[in-house]
Amino acid sequence: MAQHAQPCAVVFDLDGTLVQTRIASWRIFEQVNRNHGLGVDTPDEFFALFRGNIFASLASRCRDEAHAAEVKQEFLTLLRRDYQPPLVPGMRDVVRRLAAECTLTVMSSNAMAVLRRVLVDNDIAYCFAHVFGGDVAPDKRAAIRQFLADSGSGFGRRCSADYDEGHVHCVPDASSTVLVTDTAGDVRDAREVGIRVVGVTWGMHSSDELLEAGAEFVALWPQEIASHLLGDGAARPIPASGSCSTGSCANPPAATVGAPAPLSAPAGSDRVTPGRAVGAAAVVATGGADPRRQRRRDAASQWQGGDRAATSTTASRNATAGQGATAEQGATAEQGATADRSAAGGRGTSAPAGSLHRAGPESAAGRRRVPPAPPDELLAAVRLICDRS
Repeated sequence: MAQHAQPCAVVFDLDGTLVQTRIASWRIFEQVNRNHGLGVDTPDEFFALFRGNIFASLASRCRDEAHAAEVKQEFLTLLRRDYQPPLVPGMRDVVRRLAAECTLTVMSSNAMAVLRRVLVDNDIAYCFAHVFGGDVAPDKRAAIRQFLADSGSGFGRRCSADYDEGHVHCVPDASSTVLVTDTAGDVRDAREVGIRVVGVTWGMHSSDELLEAGAEFVALWPQEIASHLLGDGAARPIPASGSCSTGSCANPPAATVGAPAPLSAPAGSDRVTPGRAVGAAAVVATGGADPRRQRRRDAASQWQGGDRAATSTTASRNATAGQGATAEQGATAEQGATADRSAAGGRGTSAPAGSLHRAGPESAAGRRRVPPAPPDELLAAVRLICDRS
């Protein structure tokens, strides 16, 4: 088998490649066939339509151009409404692995609404930098040429909403771009444009059909795609700097896809600064805490812990010398707690309401240790840090 360089860009077909489609797509098309009398009465006859461009194959079954347009529109409408194919097992990990190394694209005859639903529902939407649906780019040859001609196609997505802004991994050309597909028609289209093709056996057409059409390799399992395209690099750990390393792509659940929610001002602030807007956007995109805020909180916790230790040491020294006001407060609170326990018949009680002292664990003698209260200046500083974070 000929050795190939690692690709710059990988273009995935959707149906039969990323998702299981033989049953799901036939159930949709069966309604169209019945409504329009197209004579495609078995799944095998339907799958044979994909040996060429699916829309051209459908048009050859129609009375005229108007009828072909009507059939296409009904097919796409039903796909948008009812098509819910499951992701091919193992394909999510393959996509995430490739996204860490290459610019990924989806090109499909299916509708854009379907592509969005499938990619978002399966948590891989932000692994793909570009998506071409059949309702915006019905001819894959034209879509591939458009992709190769765009100087920005080298900017990928690493499983997060933002594109590579700092650098371009490489600029895709015909020799460094690979189509992954399950149909012989796609293979021929890609080879006509001049890009490489890898076939898969779990879709519409057999391994022999794909190889005969011009595929350089046909994968029997999803993991073979990464092995063939990345070689030994398929075993490299995913770089920790990218979201692909976290096990989940950062995108909103399907039910909330739409216009982003307005950013509200943080507590104690009457406006949203640019820095806070970026931080809030990061929370929305990742579905979790803003890492910059978390770093600030960690730093504040370390500072707070250090000052508390220093305060405790100072209080102990003052108590030893008999001069610490804080130690005196602790003694007073401890005496009050002891008196309360005696009055309650030994049942015990907590510190008086409004007191800054909190009861500590009981000592061996049954008495509670009451730690000294931190200075007001320290409390004010901690509150200020929390407000700013």
